[in-house]
Amino acid sequence: MNITESPAGLETASTAGAASHGVPSGENDGDLDPFSNPYILIEAKSPRVRFDLRQLWDYRELLYFLIWRDIKIRYKQTLLGAGWAIIQPLFAMLLFTLFFGKLARIPSDGVPYPLFAYAGLLPWTFFANALTNSGNSLVGSSSLITKVYFPRVIIPAAAVLAGLLDFVIAFLLLIPMLMYYRIAVTWNLLLVPVFVCLAMFLALGVGMWLSALNVKYRDIRYALPFLIQLWLFASPVIYPVSIMPERWRWVLALNPMTGIIEGFRASLFGGKLDALTTLISAAMTIVILIISFFAFQRVEDSFADVV
Repeated sequence: MNITESPAGLETASTAGAASHGVPSGENDGDLDPFSNPYILIEAKSPRVRFDLRQLWDYRELLYFLIWRDIKIRYKQTLLGAGWAIIQPLFAMLLFTLFFGKLARIPSDGVPYPLFAYAGLLPWTFFANALTNSGNSLVGSSSLITKVYFPRVIIPAAAVLAGLLDFVIAFLLLIPMLMYYRIAVTWNLLLVPVFVCLAMFLALGVGMWLSALNVKYRDIRYALPFLIQLWLFASPVIYPVSIMPERWRWVLALNPMTGIIEGFRASLFGGKLDALTTLISAAMTIVILIISFFAFQRVEDSFADVV
């Protein structure tokens, strides 16, 4: 008995399923009793790893559902609801302003430090939350993975895209801050979506890789907050790149979040955009995304057995 699912691009072979579970099989399909062989093995038609946008498009409704599910779970039975999207960067900004702006006197490239810190915290908070949620997304959706087939990349992608709502809500607080400090809006503001997309792609790339590792090695769940904390201080969130000696700035440029955060600030404040750092961040983001995607595809067939 052979069953083929053309929409999902899958083949189900009961003979292979019976053999894999230790059930005796005949020489041909006619020797098999369908009622005595309940085992079905779902396999991809081709073992080759490929970038199939058509398949992802076929499952777009599932992606919308998972995004909406993540948003509802995040704010279910909360008193402040979406207000938590503002509270996190706002209180972090106040804390950084007190310790690093007032006490440590860290420069802010001529921008008022509260505005400087908040503009850095916006893309960073979105990236950190998206990375955390996507890194734990596969383990959190184990019941869904073991019941039905779909492209597994949809799960970490939904976790990242759901964080865009928090970013938009937190961005609204930036508008009165720009007016209060009388920051003139320039055409550079049109570049803001570009750097938001870069942060989203970077979170998706690293999140896919970590989520795949988290399925097999649950230590990732505990190491992830520590990794994000270290990454925060390695990124120009509380300090500008100019604070580093010029000969050592290339070290910061190796961090893809450096170009994203600095470019986001330059877009808001009309500052000079560092083209080299931006190109390095964009190139590293694309490379990380592509490598993580193909590495994710190579191991996604084993998720249902391990998770």
